[in-house]
Amino acid sequence: MKTFTAKWLIPLLLLIIIIFVSYQFYKDKPAVYDPADVNPELVDKSLQSLSENHTVADFELINQNGKTITQEVYKDKIYIADFFFTSCTTICPIMTNNMAKIQKEFLDNDNVMLLSLSVTPDIDSITRLREYANSKGVIDTKWNVTTGDKKHIYDLARKSYFATTNEGDGGLQDFIHTTNFVLVDAKKRIRGIYNGIDNDEILRLIKDIKILTN
Repeated sequence: MKTFTAKWLIPLLLLIIIIFVSYQFYKDKPAVYDPADVNPELVDKSLQSLSENHTVADFELINQNGKTITQEVYKDKIYIADFFFTSCTTICPIMTNNMAKIQKEFLDNDNVMLLSLSVTPDIDSITRLREYANSKGVIDTKWNVTTGDKKHIYDLARKSYFATTNEGDGGLQDFIHTTNFVLVDAKKRIRGIYNGIDNDEILRLIKDIKILTN
């Protein structure tokens, strides 16, 4: 009996430790968000019943340098998306400052990027985006501040990123104003939606990014 105990005790203890560490890791790992998992108010009605395999749709945008930005730029990357406009004086400056904090936190991690999409693309020209990026400390290789076709951007907000609660068709009178930050993993899946003006939520977002990058 003593021989059996001595022989199997250490491997058994190691197995218990491995199981415990694995449990802690997966317990804290951000869940994958499909439309059915998200507050229905954030999801386009055509998608609310879908319960699996949601990924962010392909996109084509123009960044602060006039460069075309597509999903290829973010291929195999973890990134945070938000929706803003350069003339906003309320929530957007806070959101952009918090995006800058995230940029600083992951400055040396090439697998983490940021994406900001203008909700007033007809006003936010490349020149305005460039000035805005300069004033906010945007690092071009890390963070794309973008404009593009309004309907395309609004469809992305509602049908891909689940970033807004209001409905609309992307037309002239349609307007999105949301504080949501959306975490997307390397497989284009949503892994979290956070309040971009809440410091505790930003800390939670940073924590979740670190879990995904480990």
